[in-house]
Amino acid sequence: MADAGRESRRGAGPSFGIAEVTGVSMVPTLLHGDQLLVHYGAPLRPGNVAVLRHPLQQDLLIVKRLIERQDGGWWVLGDNLDAEGDSRVFGAVPAELVLGRVRARYRPVTPGRQRSAGVVLSWLFSAVRPVSSSVRSASRRLRAR
Repeated sequence: MADAGRESRRGAGPSFGIAEVTGVSMVPTLLHGDQLLVHYGAPLRPGNVAVLRHPLQQDLLIVKRLIERQDGGWWVLGDNLDAEGDSRVFGAVPAELVLGRVRARYRPVTPGRQRSAGVVLSWLFSAVRPVSSSVRSASRRLRAR
């Protein structure tokens, strides 16, 4: 995941940034190439989609759904249960590695594909959406890498 934003500036008010999803582990909610509006330092609760540092490779930013707060940190899972790379592999993520909450996603225009008015209207309707904060069944949980 590429990140164009900055981590939270403690005490300096809200900090927002843009991140880009790479990979397919957040499908179907987030797709490869989606842009994310990230609210760094936002209050977190179970069900939020968040950007965090991978606990085993801290230079790698990942996006996961926060499932529950445990003594060791946040338990995070994803929607694509066939993709690896969540708490089932690395356990709970320490709270200090959770950087921010994903507020919205933006699907950029795919060059050469917006040819008809119907396709353009469909893209406009679906391009920008808030990211849900509800906890869903295991088959609907989110994950990105």
